[in-house]
Amino acid sequence: MLKMKLFIDTHDKENGTFPEKISQEDFSGVYEKYAAACAQEGVVIFKTLVNASDGKMYCLNMAPSAEAIRKAHEHIGLSFDSIHEVATASPEDMHFEWK
Repeated sequence: MLKMKLFIDTHDKENGTFPEKISQEDFSGVYEKYAAACAQEGVVIFKTLVNASDGKMYCLNMAPSAEAIRKAHEHIGLSFDSIHEVATASPEDMHFEWK
């Protein structure tokens, strides 16, 4: 069994990785395609945070590697700025070892 890790990837319209304008319907279509690509690569979407008016998006995913997330993006031609492995930091998480 593959060990899953937590990753965040970023998108920003100022860098050309998020559209200048996108309707909720268009976003839903892209999201559905991304979800299918993630399933192909063994990536589990945990949460996606979007501010369409500012042109920013942050995707929190569980995956075996950053490479799997990169491939999911490639499958649908979705650009990104960065992918980083992260850990959660809430009061109940503080007893875990930080990387």
